[in-house]
Amino acid sequence: MQRRRFLTQAAGAAGAGLAAVAAPAVAQANPSVRWRMSTSWPKSLDTIYGSADEMCKRVAQLTDNKFEIRAFPGGELVPPAQNMDAVSNGTVECNHVLSTAYIGKNTALTFDTGLSFGLNARQHNAWIHYGGGLEQLRTLYKKYNIVNHVCGNVGVQMGGWYRKEIKSVADLKGLNMRIGGIGGMVLSKLGAVPQQIPPGDIYPALEKGTIDAAEWIGPYDDAKLGFNKVAPFYYSPGWFEGSASITSMVHDKAWEALPASYKAAFECAAGEQTMRMLANYDARNPQALRGLIANGAKVRYFPKEVMDAVYKASQELWEELSANNPDFKALYPGWKKFQQDEAGWFRVAESALDNYTFAEVARTQSK
Repeated sequence: MQRRRFLTQAAGAAGAGLAAVAAPAVAQANPSVRWRMSTSWPKSLDTIYGSADEMCKRVAQLTDNKFEIRAFPGGELVPPAQNMDAVSNGTVECNHVLSTAYIGKNTALTFDTGLSFGLNARQHNAWIHYGGGLEQLRTLYKKYNIVNHVCGNVGVQMGGWYRKEIKSVADLKGLNMRIGGIGGMVLSKLGAVPQQIPPGDIYPALEKGTIDAAEWIGPYDDAKLGFNKVAPFYYSPGWFEGSASITSMVHDKAWEALPASYKAAFECAAGEQTMRMLANYDARNPQALRGLIANGAKVRYFPKEVMDAVYKASQELWEELSANNPDFKALYPGWKKFQQDEAGWFRVAESALDNYTFAEVARTQSK
């Protein structure tokens, strides 16, 4: 009996010893990985740059600091215009960008960010994850040695800051406007002159009159950049980006080299920031808008004539791009059908409830 008890105790002790040895061995099996993330944003924007930084910290937390990514403000590693190239050629492992900034390489990249009069933030994420969008975009990015990950969304944007009022389509002709991506292509069809200017250079360009108007994101970020001081007319809605989805492009070889658990950590952190960035903007924009108005911003809505013109120009542009770019043509029909289905559903339920509720909240506030 004593011999049996001794053997049982010895086996238990041996098992505990093996567990003690095995635990650190498993931890040591995961390598230490250090990446750099180039971004397009100044560090002062605690919403969008802050989201990139939070994503990096979350990856480290999920991997016991074995997988560390350091985010760099726009221009510190490479100029923002070169962020895609830097990932494509492996100079930088990953970035944090609006893909539509790189439509000069391929106009189909705009589907990754959003089209004018396109999907809202919720609809875009539905298309990405359950409408075939991610698979199609992965095929597109493969040409550039990139694996793409949705990692944020700023939501619906404002229509920009203007030195003078926009009262008709004629006021767009000759308008020098800082506007990125596909919105600039739409406006150029109506005679405007789009300019690509990094965020840090927008204010001096407006102040000097080098440009007549500029769009960035929305009240919270716009207030930080001070546009209301040099261009008082603040227009709505931001028809050119009904939502703007943020992407982290990852060099394919760097991605393939990651252990499965590190890939899962990266995807988890990206998914969390997709939700958290949008929530952050939704929480901060209302108060920021009130502050801008208190400081002299004059909120205006684009006249229906202007909205009709840019909508028509947008639809014409999609047909032109489909005719000239096989990648755009491959994505557009499925995306369009998804938008039509979403519009039908949101009109029946979401829009009906929202419109009533918003009107009642405004009515009761005025009492």
